[in-house]
Amino acid sequence: MFCNQCEQTAKGVGCTVVGVCGKKPDTAALQDLILDRMIALSLWAQAARKAGFVDETVDEFADRAVFHTVTNTDFDNEMLAEVVREFDTHIATVRAAAQAAGLAPANHHPSLAFVPAADLGELVMQAEAVGHFSRHSADENIASLMQVAIYGVKGLCAYADHARVLGQSDPAVEGFVYDAFAALADPTLDLNAWVALALKTGETNLRAMELLDAANTGAFGHPVPTEVPLGHRPGKAILITGHDLHDLAALLEQTRGLGIDIYTHGEMLPAHGYPELKKYEHFYGHYGTAWQNQRKEMAEFPGAILFTTNCIQNPVDTYAANVFTTGNVGWPGMVHVANGEFAPVIERALALPGFTDELDKGSVMVGFGHNTVLAVAPTVIEAVKNGAIRHFFLVGGCDGAKPGRSYYTDFVEQAPNDTIIMTLACGKFRFFDRQLGDIGGVPRLLDIGQCNDSYSAVKIAVALADAFDVSVNELPLSLVLSWYEQKAVAVLLTLLHLGITDIRLGPTLPAFITPAVLQVLVDTFGIKPIAETAAEDLATILGEGAVA
Repeated sequence: MFCNQCEQTAKGVGCTVVGVCGKKPDTAALQDLILDRMIALSLWAQAARKAGFVDETVDEFADRAVFHTVTNTDFDNEMLAEVVREFDTHIATVRAAAQAAGLAPANHHPSLAFVPAADLGELVMQAEAVGHFSRHSADENIASLMQVAIYGVKGLCAYADHARVLGQSDPAVEGFVYDAFAALADPTLDLNAWVALALKTGETNLRAMELLDAANTGAFGHPVPTEVPLGHRPGKAILITGHDLHDLAALLEQTRGLGIDIYTHGEMLPAHGYPELKKYEHFYGHYGTAWQNQRKEMAEFPGAILFTTNCIQNPVDTYAANVFTTGNVGWPGMVHVANGEFAPVIERALALPGFTDELDKGSVMVGFGHNTVLAVAPTVIEAVKNGAIRHFFLVGGCDGAKPGRSYYTDFVEQAPNDTIIMTLACGKFRFFDRQLGDIGGVPRLLDIGQCNDSYSAVKIAVALADAFDVSVNELPLSLVLSWYEQKAVAVLLTLLHLGITDIRLGPTLPAFITPAVLQVLVDTFGIKPIAETAAEDLATILGEGAVA
């Protein structure tokens, strides 16, 4: 086993015995095999596309298959084996189209001849023989950039999958996914080619996020500022976690009038801001914080729990019977329900006690997507011009269990009162309930949304730059990001594609980036690790000198 794709990878190098996330070696091997089969699918899909053949079913499968390999998504070997075998159908489709046009793959690769075993144990042995995709280069720096690009593509596929569920897709996005995986079979690609491919990943991810933004706002309206209770009220309850708004909408509709309140958890918090979701009276509040605290928080939740996407951890026995997974999420022994078919979840919620009392734990505000923020742009611009707003910070990204992540709490709490903090993704749970006041009616803490809503942050930054007739890098704006999994890699590559510089990244730098590749990122984009303390970085950014 070798896995180094997340921020918490063992010893900052890689997991080789068991994943820090709980992933076992056989599961890791099957996920490696999925990526290997993506190479075969991509080589044939590339050839078929040269003949003008595009198949939406194949494209949908490709995104879904890759999503299964994202951190904390699928730990169920039976599910993973089904994905491995499903490749046969889709490879046959694109192979037939290519061969009908007299075309063949641009490069040979062992995956083209792979035949999956029928027995799970034998399939795992086949998978173990395949190994990690970084084996495709003996050059450590090329192998590093392969990982930067492919981990970014994993995040891109997750965003594209979400968008497609809501009816938004672009064949060009999938075309690039095929190009990226096919590149693993091309031994002629040098360091510069992989740098270019990594940046192309960022460019394509921008398009995927644009599609997802259009999908979410098209289906549910633009988010509006909304107060979300953090407590609970008496009644039966379902907790929904993950990122999939389509699943949430289906659950809300299916529970209408049943006396069940729906609570969000983790990255589902921003869903309360969407008009077509908040209209449901039983869509009540938010329970808990970020993903890494779920085993404690979910043990105390008196209702059913639905995981729609990552991040899932090994459920504790005290609540395992209440857990349901759907979509690409899987955990051995947990009940998996088809997308939108939530009767078993509802039945379990009705059988459980629910909340018996009322608890007021305050509230938080959500709903500050690009539409809302840009609507008050004139106020913001004037506040900058008259000195009321000195600086903007985007403090966001993934959360995790490492103690060093307290830096982000300190950063927000210590930021001067004449600064605005924009945040997104689950990193916000380090400070989401802080009362920071406002500047001229504009809240100092603006929750832009999920990690899936990173496009909003880009739109806001670009719009402000246009308003001041400067580049994004010339704005009084600093990006202070935390990362954990592959969607964060995709977003970072998008920012680099846009030429955004001086990004601070933490709590640690990716294990898959070699010193030489890091130096390229430092020299070209000014990427830097967060300082030892938030006070140091604030002083550096705001020009107030060193802080002891």
